[in-house]
Amino acid sequence: MAEPVPNTFLREGRIYTVNLGKGSVYGEKVLRRRSMEYREWSPARSKLAEYLASGGRFPLRAGNDLLYLGAGSGTTASHISDILADGSVPCVESAPIPFFRLREVASSRSNMSAILSDARHPERYAPMVGSADVIYQDIAQKDQVDIFVRNMELFNAEWGVIMLKVRSISHLPPSEVVPGELRKLEAYSVNETDVSRRHPDHRAYLVRR
Repeated sequence: MAEPVPNTFLREGRIYTVNLGKGSVYGEKVLRRRSMEYREWSPARSKLAEYLASGGRFPLRAGNDLLYLGAGSGTTASHISDILADGSVPCVESAPIPFFRLREVASSRSNMSAILSDARHPERYAPMVGSADVIYQDIAQKDQVDIFVRNMELFNAEWGVIMLKVRSISHLPPSEVVPGELRKLEAYSVNETDVSRRHPDHRAYLVRR
């Protein structure tokens, strides 16, 4: 990892988060040391874990509120919940089937909430979110960058990380697709981290005002 991330540590090349709950969430390995539990966070399973393992910056501070767009069934979101023990992690998911599992995961975590909604319309769930210092997005939609910018602007987030799924935008070569998408982020400072070793269809970008 490029810099320390709260409640996260490396051991023998593996990433662990301090467990805010108790026991395993999705079958991951759990270490117990004295009164503490630590959950393994696999880069092969989570694009954000791969981003961190590859040196990506994730400058979270204690008490930050992070809005997760496209949270799926809550695998990565549960680790963000561990990291932001003193903040909040509202999670937006539009697909009903993974949302049911997401809601179950969120119900056992005091700082995590599940919202069934379309991320294209942040004004619909804004009252349930309140503020967001950070936005993390992993959405496989053609207009995924537009969705990200819309949420960044409505919540006035300081920074965010977007996992750009190029194949969901176009089947053209990434070299022909990515430059046009990055032009939509010209109002921000943008840094790329290579996550292609385990997630070849994705590009990861840290976006900051």
